[in-house]
Amino acid sequence: MTTLYKKLGGAAAVDLAVDKFYDRVLKDNRIKHFFANTDMVKQRAHQKAFLTYAFGGTDKYDGRYMREAHQELVEQQGLNSEHFDAVAENLLETLKEMGVSEEQLAEVAAIAAAPQHKKDVLNQ
Repeated sequence: MTTLYKKLGGAAAVDLAVDKFYDRVLKDNRIKHFFANTDMVKQRAHQKAFLTYAFGGTDKYDGRYMREAHQELVEQQGLNSEHFDAVAENLLETLKEMGVSEEQLAEVAAIAAAPQHKKDVLNQ
């Protein structure tokens, strides 16, 4: 079975997508403030590792669990469902801009917006 990771183009595609994604996120007035004090080099590396895992490029992910990684944002900055949706929207728009097919966008959306993933990020 070919993984979504391979269908999207592997490491080079994930690297490019994450860089373009954060360029978009950092211009989005709905969510850019969450990254004001973030080391974006580290953040991009974390996101690349996570998406590689989420898209089936590896079965190992050593990043902090979603709840722990986002707890402070929820408790101190009010991270909520609208913010989560804005991030997912930016990811899908980035991939669409890169020419990813509708079928693959649907697969990404199913992963990105999975109810459990959203609950974990939002500490619910």
